[in-house]
Amino acid sequence: MAYSQILRRSRDEKTNYKKRRNLLMGRRDFITVQISNENTLVQIHKPELAGDKVLSSAHSRSLLSKDWKGSRKSVPAAYLTGYLAGKKALAQGIKGAVLYSGTRRYTQRMAAALKGIIDAGLEVPVDAETFPSEERLSGKHLKVANDIDKVKSAIDSEIKSK
Repeated sequence: MAYSQILRRSRDEKTNYKKRRNLLMGRRDFITVQISNENTLVQIHKPELAGDKVLSSAHSRSLLSKDWKGSRKSVPAAYLTGYLAGKKALAQGIKGAVLYSGTRRYTQRMAAALKGIIDAGLEVPVDAETFPSEERLSGKHLKVANDIDKVKSAIDSEIKSK
């Protein structure tokens, strides 16, 4: 019986190489959404031979400077982080991308970040039925109330001023 080596990133369940190969063959920019215990990170990458290049990035910590109160990993925070990443990408001339989830499941927070990117103006192929309801996106289900429209206008004015 021959020994068959399994790649380390497959063993650690970090990379789905079949999904990644299909993504790279499409030659399109891709979006990744990382949700940790405290924050949300949305990045737009360009695949290259030497490694993926980050074109645009937004972190939920940047919401604090826009009078955000409460959790930075909630559905509304993920939506606004995606909105910020989408606006930054549009400012750099990126028109569209696809979502790459890797080995992670497609969750409501990931869908909220994707909805924010689409609302910012990027073209992303996705089914609209997978998005959270407007009530959840606006944060009406949370105890700590935030004004989503006020934060969105702050993001718009920040990106236009650059």
